[in-house]
Amino acid sequence: MKPISATRQIHASVEQVFRTVADINNYSAAVPHIIKVEFLSEQQTGVGTRFRETRLMNQREESTILEVTEYVEDEMIRLVSDAGGTIWDSQFTVVPNGDVVDLNMRMEIKPYKLMARLFMPLIRNMVVKGVEKDMDCVKQWCEEHSS
Repeated sequence: MKPISATRQIHASVEQVFRTVADINNYSAAVPHIIKVEFLSEQQTGVGTRFRETRLMNQREESTILEVTEYVEDEMIRLVSDAGGTIWDSQFTVVPNGDVVDLNMRMEIKPYKLMARLFMPLIRNMVVKGVEKDMDCVKQWCEEHSS
């Protein structure tokens, strides 16, 4: 399946944009439809961090367990989840670009169960809209809280 990608140019520092996407406490503050975060690991940032994220989607609560699998300070973070017969592999990169920061998000969706393979094309547009909405929220949050 073709990856989903989105980019936002954000008027904030590299450090602030990275802290917003790489620290789930900040990310959940920036994205209002994340209504609960529960850490499943002792650590709360960096490789090995595991957490359960609960979002409000279509008036229903949906929870997903995510794990940070790659983390390079002020550059990139990769989060992986295995849910619904699908591997969701998301990578955020933060790149300085003159007086703005480019925040890039790329999500690879790898369904491995038959029902997930059949269902995924039907929900792809909903996932794309969700990614775009999250990126808009991060942009707005970073710019409102820019120092």
